[in-house]
Amino acid sequence: MLKYYEPTEQPIELAFHALGDPNRRSMVDQLSRGPASVSELARPLGISLPAVVQHLHVLEAGGLVRSEKVGRVRTCHVEPVVMREAEQWIAERRAVWERRLDRLGDVLAEQTEQTDKTSKRSSR
Repeated sequence: MLKYYEPTEQPIELAFHALGDPNRRSMVDQLSRGPASVSELARPLGISLPAVVQHLHVLEAGGLVRSEKVGRVRTCHVEPVVMREAEQWIAERRAVWERRLDRLGDVLAEQTEQTDKTSKRSSR
């Protein structure tokens, strides 16, 4: 039986865990346009402020967001370093798969050429 996933303390794993929730991805999207307060983040989501704060804690633990409190207002900012690491990890995997697909395309092209040659010979 699959148990609840507890992410280890690896930054990229925490980042992917944090980005696994659509509300958190929406918050990161909003913060990528500039800093925002907790109430500004909550407004388009239609969830409570305490829920937004919980989501922010997950994003902060993942290294994707940082926040600072001045008076009664908590302002949040995107932290791009971990996002770049996740992007690099994905790009590396994409490159591997593209090379594999290119090789598969070459093999299929060779097989098609051989099939065409064989069918031309047999039709003579």
